[in-house]
Amino acid sequence: MPRRRQRHMVGSGSDGTEDSDSSAEREQTNSSESDGNLSKRQRLTRASTRLSQSSQDTPDLKRAADHDESPPLTPTGNAPSSESELDISSPNASHDESQAKDQASRDSDKDLSHRPKRRRCHETYNFNMKCPTPGCNSLGHLTGKHERHFAVSGCPLYHNLSADECKVKAISREKQEDELKGQEENNSRHATRHQTPTSKQSKYKEQVAEMRKGRNSGLQKEQKEKHMEHRQTHSNTREPLLENITSEYDLELFRKAQARASEDLEKLRIQGQITEGSNMIKTILFGRYELDTWYHSPYPEEYARLGRLYVCEFCLKYMKSQTILRRHMAKCVWKHPPGDEVYRKGGISVFEVDGKKNKIYCQNLCLLAKLFLDHKTLYYDVEPFLFYVMTEADNTGCHLVGYFSKEKNSFLNYNVSCILTMPQYMRQGFGKMLIDFSYLLSKVEERVGSPERPLSDLGLISYRSYWKEVLLRYMYNFQGKEISIKEISQETAVNPVDIVSTLQSLQMLKYWKGKHLVLKRQDLIDEWRAKEIKRGNSNKTIDPSSLKWTPPKGT
Repeated sequence: MPRRRQRHMVGSGSDGTEDSDSSAEREQTNSSESDGNLSKRQRLTRASTRLSQSSQDTPDLKRAADHDESPPLTPTGNAPSSESELDISSPNASHDESQAKDQASRDSDKDLSHRPKRRRCHETYNFNMKCPTPGCNSLGHLTGKHERHFAVSGCPLYHNLSADECKVKAISREKQEDELKGQEENNSRHATRHQTPTSKQSKYKEQVAEMRKGRNSGLQKEQKEKHMEHRQTHSNTREPLLENITSEYDLELFRKAQARASEDLEKLRIQGQITEGSNMIKTILFGRYELDTWYHSPYPEEYARLGRLYVCEFCLKYMKSQTILRRHMAKCVWKHPPGDEVYRKGGISVFEVDGKKNKIYCQNLCLLAKLFLDHKTLYYDVEPFLFYVMTEADNTGCHLVGYFSKEKNSFLNYNVSCILTMPQYMRQGFGKMLIDFSYLLSKVEERVGSPERPLSDLGLISYRSYWKEVLLRYMYNFQGKEISIKEISQETAVNPVDIVSTLQSLQMLKYWKGKHLVLKRQDLIDEWRAKEIKRGNSNKTIDPSSLKWTPPKGT
């Protein structure tokens, strides 16, 4: 025991290794002191030999070995990835049995003394993250319940408070909540609905009215100068000064609401539903669907840090809460996208929306699409594009199914710049309908079209499936002996490069005697035909006769 006490008092090494080495070396013989400068490899060999001997000699050493079965933690809080991260350096070991017992006991105590230091690395905070408020050290929290914060919503400095003030306010709020709970418990459970207010309630109402008397008195000259100076000094990096703008009662209510919202965000962060420094929009409420998002979208910061976004499915306006969405839907006059309806068959319609004439709608559509597309980079510069929005109609309006955009003047003959099918309508044939419609427009324009690259993963799968279907249908209906890729391209409006890549993937293109030959694989054609018969007369096809559209001129 005296040896252990002396070892804890000597030295100031961060991991305690040097302290244990120095204390043990003073207890060794002169021969062990002379061997202190041996190579690291020899020391590790002797240490492993000593541990193997001691584990066979005494049950105490077995307990120490059992304690070391789980890998020790590195200073990063993770299991070590190599032997170099393990704390196995030790003084010279003697072959004497008693020395081995004492040394193993000290090693066990050393591990126990180290463990609290390493356990602190397992806290839920990411110390590499910092609060974005200038001059903030990320200490404290607006709620007064957490030691650190990483977002503006929980920053005491941004709200012109200190960490200690937040803790004091948190204690005061808890006391008030306890008092209110006590009053509620004292009230009768069988009280009538229109019960007259009690004397305490009437007295509290008079106090609130008294506190709110001077809330509209306005700021004095000194107070205005103070507010202006604060705004000029900190600009948007701090919350405006709120004192003397309204009554103390209303200001305290506002502070309570801020603290409660910050606590809710902190709970979501701890649960992993939101992460610092990344997109916090995890779900959107869109019509009667709640959709999980896939990628980041550059919505404004005040909306992006919300866990859920509420979007009107007709005008695509985004909102912060369901209450705002409900009020908006009550007065929203839109029941279909703006622009001209250029196609209708059954309940399926396609609207042509000009990005120059309906800029806000198209920008909102791009922001919504980015939540489900990885490669999309167009958000706000929508004027050079036309948007073709597909909808499905019912008695409540035309619901967004998907869309594609195309440049008004494309030098490379791209007929699609961006294409998306909403997640709730995927795997139902609407993706192929959008692709087929884009090629139908190219046929009317008498052009050969191709989608703009790079395609997303789902987009590439959809296009390859469409090109395969187009080629097999053409092969099935073709009755001649010689076939030309140029003729296929002119009839289907598919780019020759896309045709060649599809034929190669189907192993229908061969090079023989200096010529490229197109093989008519009857097995693939029969397989496609069987699927067509099984599918029957599906309404998930584009009817060219239902298109009422002429190519735009001078746009």
